[in-house]
Amino acid sequence: HVQLVESGGGSVQAGGSLRLSCVVSGYAFTMAWFRQAPGKEREGVASIDRNGRTVDSDSVKGRFTISHDNAKNTLYLQMNSLKPDDTATYYCAASHIGRDPLDPRTFRFWDQGTQVTVS
Repeated sequence: HVQLVESGGGSVQAGGSLRLSCVVSGYAFTMAWFRQAPGKEREGVASIDRNGRTVDSDSVKGRFTISHDNAKNTLYLQMNSLKPDDTATYYCAASHIGRDPLDPRTFRFWDQGTQVTVS
């Protein structure tokens, strides 16, 4: 079983930055960030596996960076150059497997999400 506790988020002006953090308790092979805007499907933002391999969605490449601090068991999402289209509820997720790292169906463990609003 994996427990996820997320922090960060909030409101920021376009062009600004935010960092999300997620403490991951328990074994996870793949960890990822997803987001969901009202009326839209949940979208994979970025993922990282135990080997350090990262996958980013095209919509955030060059702006968002996912990382994991093994010593702190914490997953991060650094979000720069934020746009109004980035407004959504952001979720931290974990999986025991490594395939389809941006597909929400791959992930069994989720946190409750945090709101990010860009105006």
